[in-house]
Amino acid sequence: MTPEKKQGSPNGESVYLAIGFLRRPHGVNGELIMDLHTDFPERVKEGRKIYVGEKREALTIDSARKHAKGMLVKLRGYDSPELAGRFRNQWVCVKASEVPALPAGQVYKHELIGLTVTADTGETLGVLDEILETGANDVYVVKKENGAELLLPAIPNVVLETDMGRRVMKVRLIEGLG
Repeated sequence: MTPEKKQGSPNGESVYLAIGFLRRPHGVNGELIMDLHTDFPERVKEGRKIYVGEKREALTIDSARKHAKGMLVKLRGYDSPELAGRFRNQWVCVKASEVPALPAGQVYKHELIGLTVTADTGETLGVLDEILETGANDVYVVKKENGAELLLPAIPNVVLETDMGRRVMKVRLIEGLG
C-alpha cells in the first residue's frame, strides 16, 4: 500500500476487518472461545489491539492459544467467565490501517473493493463491490452502472490481471456470465 493512499470509508471512518467471532467463556479465568476468520491466526496474540462488537470497543488481547479449530483468547481486564461473558457472540475486528503490509504483488481482499472491472475486450463492466467467500473459491460481485450485479469466480481463467496502481482488474467473461 502506498503512503498517499488513505484507508477508510468515503466519510473518513476507519475500515474494520473481521478476524474472529467470540462464542462463549471457557474455564474460570475469563478465556473466550473464538472462531477464526483470518488467514493470519499467528497475528492473534498477546498485546494485539482489537475492536469488539458493533460499537467497536477497543480492547487488548492478554493471551491467545489454539483450541480445536479456533482459539482461546483472554481480554485484558476480564479475568472471570462472568466478566468476559459480556462479549459472547460478538465479532472481533482490527483496523485495516493497522494490518502489516504484505509482500510485493500480494494484496488483502479488502483492498480489491472499489476496483474498476474491465473485460479483456476493453469494455468496462463495473466496480468490484463485494467478495463472497465460498467453499471452493471466492466470488467477486461487480456492480454494473445500471445497478445490476455480475458474479465472477475469482479463478485464474477469469481474473487475468489486477493493477492496484491504476485500480483496475481485467477479467475474461466465460460463457453464461456476460
